[in-house]
Amino acid sequence: MISLTPQQAARLSATPVGHLATADANGRPHVIPVCFAYDGQHIYSVLDAKPKRGSLTGLRRVRNILANPQVSLVIDHYDEDWTRLWYLLVQGRADLVEDGPEPPAAIARLREKYPQYRDMPLEGNPVIRITPERITGWSGS
Repeated sequence: MISLTPQQAARLSATPVGHLATADANGRPHVIPVCFAYDGQHIYSVLDAKPKRGSLTGLRRVRNILANPQVSLVIDHYDEDWTRLWYLLVQGRADLVEDGPEPPAAIARLREKYPQYRDMPLEGNPVIRITPERITGWSGS
């Protein structure tokens, strides 16, 4: 497990949206915006009830994770004052978690962060768990 600075942990906890990059078995990239929560060890994103084209486990990000678990998550902040710019790039391993106590705990954390999830039926939905292996970043200040 890697160690984050307090500033990195705070940014992972507070930033509302990240961009998850997955790749298929041939290395073809796929990047999508995601809601996520950080528990001090892992980053979680639930496959939620927003409209999707197919089944939850048939989503490209899920198929890619099953074929190639190496992922990246980028969070960032843009400001007209470029001294306030920053980004974090989290590289790690993703797993699909469907059983045990971990999914309900992750969903509770996500509901705490996102009011939109509080009334959304998420129980039983797969959760993506990212285990950070490397974090890099930059800040304008």
